[in-house]
Amino acid sequence: MKIQIISLLALAALPCSAQRVWTARQCMQYAVEHNHEVVQSQLELDNLKASRTAAIGRFLPSVDGSIGVQYNFGRAIDPATNGYTDVSTFYNGYSLSASVPVFDGLSRLHALRAANASVLMGREALRQQQDATALNALRAFVDVAYNEGMVGMAEEKLEEARLMLRQTRMLEEVGRKSAADVALMESQEAEANYELTNCLGRHASAVLALKNAMAFPFTDSLTIAVMDAPATDALPSLSENPTGATVENAELRVAQYRMQVRRHELREARADLFPSISLGAGVSTTYYRMLHTPNVEPFHDQFHNNMGEYVSATLRIPLFNRMQTLTNIRRARNSYRQSVEDYEAKCQELEKLSREAWQDLEAYRKKSLQMEKKVEADSLAHELTRRQYEEGLATAIDLHSTQSALLQSRATLLQCRLMVMVEELLTKYYKGETIWTE
Repeated sequence: MKIQIISLLALAALPCSAQRVWTARQCMQYAVEHNHEVVQSQLELDNLKASRTAAIGRFLPSVDGSIGVQYNFGRAIDPATNGYTDVSTFYNGYSLSASVPVFDGLSRLHALRAANASVLMGREALRQQQDATALNALRAFVDVAYNEGMVGMAEEKLEEARLMLRQTRMLEEVGRKSAADVALMESQEAEANYELTNCLGRHASAVLALKNAMAFPFTDSLTIAVMDAPATDALPSLSENPTGATVENAELRVAQYRMQVRRHELREARADLFPSISLGAGVSTTYYRMLHTPNVEPFHDQFHNNMGEYVSATLRIPLFNRMQTLTNIRRARNSYRQSVEDYEAKCQELEKLSREAWQDLEAYRKKSLQMEKKVEADSLAHELTRRQYEEGLATAIDLHSTQSALLQSRATLLQCRLMVMVEELLTKYYKGETIWTE
């Protein structure tokens, strides 16, 4: 009875313990969610939001309160008569003041606009880092998929080499093959074994690189699911690829918002040339007593009687600050011009990369169709050569040549299909679409 219960529990646990198979998008999404640089970009975005909050706070009045306590020993000023006295006194002061800027050359307004543009730039920078992380994970995924396919081909080659070696030895026993043929087959079997070992090593390195790109635990196993990209004959021409498709790209948006930030910073620097006006108001009161004096006015009476209020208006006119304002304006103007040049260069670069990705996609799809035909032809040639070898009409070298050609064609076909998937995602990336989510 206990054995049956244990067996049922084990069968019930099988689906739960089944290993997860990761697709390309799942790997990219996991990388985006766990990458350290993405987290740093999120924190940088939060800093930019805090700077925007500070820019908003500059429009609000500032309020200050203070409390002071002072003991005077020896010769000092009598607070009651403003004359000198030698009696030690205790002094307590309270004040509350508020000030608000009325006009500052629109400096606060431009600072707020620059902060808003910085937040938008930070969001696009975060998206740019997410896309870059997803692309790195995609390249690592493709590398793993390619090496996994090569491992499968190497295993098939080794299995076929062993089978042909056994057949050659049997044919040698009946006198249809020579010892040289057996030696050649043994050499091919050793070569296939070596290639398998080499492919396994490259595959293990590729898996480590994928785990590193995903920030995936190195101790956990990672199994990927390779999906062949669909090859289609109906491919849109290059002219159908819109030239303005890169407008929504995150890299271009970052350059665009950086240009806006620099423009508002230039206007903020120019605002220092204008005078500024600020208003202020406050209230203050004091309490004092002479030490060792019995007759002292009570605290609440002094607090009320000594209270005073004031209202102030300040006009600040900049006259000369050792050329600091002009220097700041010059630097801000150059920074703005640099951002404009960077934006225009980024537009041209992304347009070029978008067209290249579109052309590569078209080329790899056509290559896939051509390589499918070549693989069929090489498979037929290898099968015919194999039969001829069994009948003594072909040599081991001929068999090895056709087998190598077939494996090379299959490897090229696998590479083309994987690159179709990569180039499709790249074209979407340059158009500004999110590539790491469904």
